[in-house]
Amino acid sequence: MTLPTLEEYRPMKVLLVEDNVPDVVLIKEAFKESKRIIQMTVARDGQEAIDCLKGGGHFKAPLLPDLVLLDLNIPKKSGFEVLSEIKNDSVLHDVPVIVLSNSSLDTDIQRAYDSHANFYIIKPPDLEHLFTAMRYVEKIWLGGSLK
Repeated sequence: MTLPTLEEYRPMKVLLVEDNVPDVVLIKEAFKESKRIIQMTVARDGQEAIDCLKGGGHFKAPLLPDLVLLDLNIPKKSGFEVLSEIKNDSVLHDVPVIVLSNSSLDTDIQRAYDSHANFYIIKPPDLEHLFTAMRYVEKIWLGGSLK
């Protein structure tokens, strides 16, 4: 029997940038099945995401997340603008950013990768596939288990 490491007990910080409340609820629900402790912060628009990451606005301190889940179609600053700001910031540029978007346009996917997104997921059409996608995110990007 292998004992868990301290790293496995460390809460994983995830910034979810999503303005659609039902999507927020479903994504949070999907991560409840995680074997890891997930501390999820939600930003409802692009400006709030940047404020959260840099400690501006109503955020008292900057958040350095383990992962950013980023919708592209968000108010105030687009997901592409947020992605660009993250990847061009000396403190944030190594934070993995996974685009989670309804857009399946090749141009959007290519633009996201050209802007250094780490991965692109087209939002699954049903709950089962969303949960599967979030288990994948946990396994690959948060060091979790697919069990």
